[in-house]
Amino acid sequence: MNSLNKCALSAMLLTACITNAQADESASMLSGAQEVPAVTSNANGKSTIIIGADRTVRGSVKTTGITGTAAHIHMGSKDESGPVVIALNGSTAHNKWTVPKGATLTEEQFAAYKAGKLYVNVHSAAHKDGEIRAQLLP
Repeated sequence: MNSLNKCALSAMLLTACITNAQADESASMLSGAQEVPAVTSNANGKSTIIIGADRTVRGSVKTTGITGTAAHIHMGSKDESGPVVIALNGSTAHNKWTVPKGATLTEEQFAAYKAGKLYVNVHSAAHKDGEIRAQLLP
């Protein structure tokens, strides 16, 4: 490998390390058992939410077994319900909900995330307060 290729490879690896150090990816499985109060449901989902050190938020939630009516990131510990922080954009046809472009957390919300006090959930007509949920952990 010539020195130019070695430099290019080193630069790519350094960029990857810096990017990973600046963002937390919270991959979580959503279920009815995690709702407060718990919900009996065959629905489930997987969230892949990425929160940057600059408080930017991106990612999505993919669901199965549910016709979602809304999805949100909320502030609250695992045993409490809390206010909406970010409303997700949804496609019931594709069972996918995405964080809107440009979404950011306030300093208070970011501190809550670092303390394990943010969660994502998907609502349905049968369970208007939420049918499936998962905590977002740093």
